Amino acid sequence: MSAPTSAAPLAGVRVVELGSMYAAPTTGRMLRDFGAEVIKVEDPRQGDFARQWQPAHEGMAIGFARLNSGKRSIGIDLREDAGRDIVRDLVREADVLIENFRPGRLEEWGMSYAELSADHPGLVMTRVSGFGQTGPYRQRPGFGTVAETASGFAFLNGWPETPPTAPPFGFADSIAGISAAFGTTMALFRREMSGGIGSEVDVALYEPLMFILGDAVLNYTASGTIMERHGNASGAASPRGIYQAADDGWLSIAASNQAIAMRLFEAMGRPELQTDERYATNTARMANNTSLQTIVSDWVRSRDRDEVLKILDDHEVVAAAVNDSRDISEDPHFLERTLQHLSDTVLGPALVPGPVLHVAGYDGPQYDGVPAVGEHTADILRSLGYDDDRLHDLTERHVISE
Repeated sequence: MSAPTSAAPLAGVRVVELGSMYAAPTTGRMLRDFGAEVIKVEDPRQGDFARQWQPAHEGMAIGFARLNSGKRSIGIDLREDAGRDIVRDLVREADVLIENFRPGRLEEWGMSYAELSADHPGLVMTRVSGFGQTGPYRQRPGFGTVAETASGFAFLNGWPETPPTAPPFGFADSIAGISAAFGTTMALFRREMSGGIGSEVDVALYEPLMFILGDAVLNYTASGTIMERHGNASGAASPRGIYQAADDGWLSIAASNQAIAMRLFEAMGRPELQTDERYATNTARMANNTSLQTIVSDWVRSRDRDEVLKILDDHEVVAAAVNDSRDISEDPHFLERTLQHLSDTVLGPALVPGPVLHVAGYDGPQYDGVPAVGEHTADILRSLGYDDDRLHDLTERHVISE
């Protein structure tokens, strides 16, 4: 790892990303967002399959652009011995290797952590897979949808009268990718504290998602209770939910502690509910949640959304509009703090959510351009000492992209 040259927390860290689709590239983006140089290894013929995802605009996959802006792309055919040799050369000059092959594939190629770290003891190798590198299911293929069902998330998502429901976006992949970035930075920190010794980070797609389900597993193993779907309710506190106003706008209210519930009753002009034995405590409110939700819903439905939100804000009740993408992209708070311009692409003037957190003294990354497949192949390999003759030979043999 070279000496940092900017305020970016990960400046000087070089990452090789053998990741495709969603979760591992999310890890790469998290690290790149905080200053790491990320070299994305792609199949030289078609690139990351995520380039073919929908939706797309002007031939560019929206999801690929979001996760890979600012990375450098090198096209290498990993099916060829010569291609794997190039990756070994890349890894010797890197701090981190991210991979999301099925467990055992890199070992078959002679690229296990033991083999790679023999040449580079400081290497951090972050491995993202469906079910992890150990356990009876380690060889099973896994995408986000499988993780969302196996983890228990889909069972709890939805309403009692509807089937288990998976989210319409890469939820498990995103959570796993962020978790893998956290694990990577921990391993880098430990390397600094241990005199330069790297380590492996093993992330299963389902595990971070299983953790954020909250009390489901503990509740069952302690009490024998299987938590069920509650729709927009939490099953833990009341009143909480999503409600429709008179103008058909939607908003959320989360009266998740006693003080907020009391302020909500005040805001509604129903102070008598504060001492009503059915609603005076959270235990009582949960027991009478159906009737209380009707009361709250009727009150919200009697006013336009902006008026409801103003009243709730004046009474310090936790609430927010249910935003769609237009609302988000026009909101002054999100424009100032969260959304960043994605420039120099066929997408035109576009906005993308920026880093998932803010670090004092670091202004954050720029999202300039999305690499073409193998766009940086020659530059990267020349920096490793490959001459023009060798590059020409590898190109002619289709080991690297042109």
